[in-house]
Amino acid sequence: MFRFANPEFLYLLFTLPAILIFYVYSVIAKRKAIKKYGNPELLKELMPEVSSSRQNLKFWLLFSAIGMMIFVAAGPQFGSKLETVKRHGVEIMVCLDVSNSMLAEDVAPNRLEKSKQMLSRLTEGFTNDKVGLIVFAGDAFTQLPITSDYISAKMFLSSITPEMVSTQGTAIGKAINLAVRSFTPSEASDKTIILITDGENHEDDAIGAAKKATEKNIHVNIVGMGQPKGAPIPIGGGNNFMKDREGNVVISKLNEQMCQEIAAAGNGLYVRADNTNSALRALQNEIEKLNKSELESKVYSEYDEQFQILAWFVLALLVAECLIMDRRNRIFRKVKLFS
Repeated sequence: MFRFANPEFLYLLFTLPAILIFYVYSVIAKRKAIKKYGNPELLKELMPEVSSSRQNLKFWLLFSAIGMMIFVAAGPQFGSKLETVKRHGVEIMVCLDVSNSMLAEDVAPNRLEKSKQMLSRLTEGFTNDKVGLIVFAGDAFTQLPITSDYISAKMFLSSITPEMVSTQGTAIGKAINLAVRSFTPSEASDKTIILITDGENHEDDAIGAAKKATEKNIHVNIVGMGQPKGAPIPIGGGNNFMKDREGNVVISKLNEQMCQEIAAAGNGLYVRADNTNSALRALQNEIEKLNKSELESKVYSEYDEQFQILAWFVLALLVAECLIMDRRNRIFRKVKLFS
């Protein structure tokens, strides 16, 4: 397992392009200044010791040393010991609808982005729980196996788009069945499914899947994303909207009745998301009601510092930069080492 002890120092990498631009600007300015005195090719014969290649090499050596020093300051570390940690919590599988209808903007900024924002804030409240992520449209896929690595969970959330699932639709039953199979069989903690969808294009027996989940003591909570009056589905940016075969703009509506029936069959909560945080608070309260028990997770508990090799490279680059002179030595003037 690799990490940086002080990752905030990596922001200094943004200074490297500025250093490069400044150097290029100084080279161009120097060439313009030389042109004021005459033909550069003629002046070159009058300055035989001057070597632009040496100056470029010295810059790149120094540039590389600065870049490596930033990584040294960030403190690269490798996990050296994997051990089992026991915590008290619950297991949560999140099923997120990524069908095209989730791009409708009846909640701000749109249904999918609102879902991702809500899940990100929900994850921030986890401490000892395990969480997994499934994305679905016409089919369902595991995006993140159940884990206590919340950083990875938030990272995967940020990259979710409707293009992740090529088959369009809303196969809620497939998502629930996959979530049931994704829990840790050996864990005795309470397990719950949080399913976020607009309920449109229902294709399979979601109610039957929710009932099977309850038989395994797994609650199915539904967050209805959108408004019953609906909204058009933007495509390609601008004011373009999805249309049907007759050329009419498609209005995507929240199928609230379907969502409520699935939640009832899954012995869980139904809540409709809006532009407030009421849905988030309802989910947090529902999770707090669950019985927490001992969970096991694998974590790297010891990290070894790995900056030494980079530090030696930095030292070698700086020594090389110091040893290379800007001008050619008169004794070795005829040696075209850097030409």
